[in-house]
Amino acid sequence: MTVTVVVGNPKPASRTLSAGVALAAALRPETEPAVIDLVDLGPGLLGWGDPAVAAAARTVAGSELVIFASPTFKATYTGLLKLFLEQFDGGTGLAGVVAVPLMLGAGPAHALAPDLLLKPVLVELGATTALPGLYLSDRTFGEDGVLTAYADRWRPVVQALSTVPSVK
Repeated sequence: MTVTVVVGNPKPASRTLSAGVALAAALRPETEPAVIDLVDLGPGLLGWGDPAVAAAARTVAGSELVIFASPTFKATYTGLLKLFLEQFDGGTGLAGVVAVPLMLGAGPAHALAPDLLLKPVLVELGATTALPGLYLSDRTFGEDGVLTAYADRWRPVVQALSTVPSVK
C-alpha cells in the first residue's frame, strides 16, 4: 500500500508533520510513508505548472492512503493546504485515494474541524473518506493515547479498503 502524509503547516518540521507521520505509521505500520511538507513547495503553490508541485500532486493522486494534516488556523485548515488541494480536479482528482483528515489545535473548541471543514473538500475532490477525521491536541498528542486509540479502531477499515480493487 502506498501511503503519503501531506502537511499543511507553514512551519517546516512541525508538530503537525510529526502527528501525520505517527498516524500513518499507526494505521499502516508495515509501510514507510512519503511525506510532502507543503512549506517546502513555497511560491510554486501560487500558480500552475510548477514541476515540484505537480510531482507532489501525482504522488498524492497515486497513493492509496493519504493523511492530510493541518494545524487549526483561524478555525479551519491552512491556506497552504488549500492552495495544494486546488491542484486536483473536482470529483476525480483524488479518486481511488482513502483520505484521512487530521487537524491539531490548542484546545477542544475546534474538535469537529476535520470532519466539518476538511473532509467535505476531500470528498469534493473524489477521495474516499470512510474514516472520521481526527483532531489532536498539539501539545499532548504524543502521550495522551488519542492517536493510538483512533488507529486501533480504524486500522481494520484501512486494511479492508486497501484490498478493494482500485479504480485508478
